[in-house]
Amino acid sequence: MPAVLDSLKTIPSDAILGIMQLFRADEDPNKVDLSVGVYQDESGSTPVLECVKRAEGEVYAAEDTKSYVGIAGNPGFNRGIEEILFGADHPALAGGRAATVQTPGGSGAVSVAGHLIRRAKPDARVWLSDPSWPNHRQLLGLAGVALEHYPYYDRGANRVDFEAMCAAIGTIRPGDSVLIHGCCHNPCGADLTRAQWQTLAELCERHDVVPFIDIAYQGLAEGLEEDAYGVRLMAERLRELVVVASCSKNFGLYRERVGSATVISPDRERSATVASNLSNIARGIYSMPPDHGAAIVARILSDADLGALWARELDEMRERLNGLRRLLAGKLAERGTTTDFSFIANERGMFSFLGISREQVIRLREEFHVYLVESSRINVAGINQRNVDKVADAIAAVLQD
Repeated sequence: MPAVLDSLKTIPSDAILGIMQLFRADEDPNKVDLSVGVYQDESGSTPVLECVKRAEGEVYAAEDTKSYVGIAGNPGFNRGIEEILFGADHPALAGGRAATVQTPGGSGAVSVAGHLIRRAKPDARVWLSDPSWPNHRQLLGLAGVALEHYPYYDRGANRVDFEAMCAAIGTIRPGDSVLIHGCCHNPCGADLTRAQWQTLAELCERHDVVPFIDIAYQGLAEGLEEDAYGVRLMAERLRELVVVASCSKNFGLYRERVGSATVISPDRERSATVASNLSNIARGIYSMPPDHGAAIVARILSDADLGALWARELDEMRERLNGLRRLLAGKLAERGTTTDFSFIANERGMFSFLGISREQVIRLREEFHVYLVESSRINVAGINQRNVDKVADAIAAVLQD
């Protein structure tokens, strides 16, 4: 018999997972993990939100079957997510232009969207920001989509290189898609301003480019409404728009794998066609989405008290992250480092680049037991009052040599 599997090659481990393994093996009691991309509280735990605990109890009490929920997922979840993303009174929703499917996490949403783009226009390219979330390339590549990159982050100036970004998007051919992070850019933390979103909307409209917005952190930058500005503007200005979202971060439902893919079409009739294709693609990838996490979100979003509790808990997470940014930037300034780290306080979400070399990152790990990925990306949520001085001292030390 032919040895079919002999043709396979071993795939290197994911870089972040490799750092996680090194961290777990480190026996130093004061080690610090700034690599893992999950929210952490002051104790270093990733908590279950109180609104989630209450909603989960209500879901369990009301549940009377474990039958499938349907290919498009939980209808209450889909409606609730559309209203969070676009606003309940958005013209795109009122006009029947939105088609949404519940997906297994934001990753599932990116995959479904990639397959839809490939099916609708086989030669279409998706343009990713440089840098972007590494799994964008993996998910869209497996969907068969051709990928390009546009400049986004100026590592020397620690800011969005908006002029270069616009120049590149101005060269994109009609029908291509440009993937834009809705807020809390992963991995650099540098977000677009409202004025820049307006310029991008005009640019995409003029060149017939389809925006593909990944908004995995809504509510963790400036606020639920504020963070949706770009999504709502694009849906109002453009005929076509793809939006993928995740409930991992803003609901803390990491392991439940809850996400959504929404497509805005020119009119109600074409939206129905898109909906049928989204469901068909989902059927071919995973058949039916999991319900538990989506049922929790649907319960929270349909209950005024639970929704208000969620909003308060989300505010607390956002304020903690932004406070940690100011704290770390201040601690580094106190140490008189040659690098100005004030940009960290101005960025948003969980991630920022320190802008140090790979060798300095390794020194942080091996000499000071401070772990971050070798691109120098840190997860700000890994900082707390107990370890911030250790982190600042370690960074200052590797910069002095």
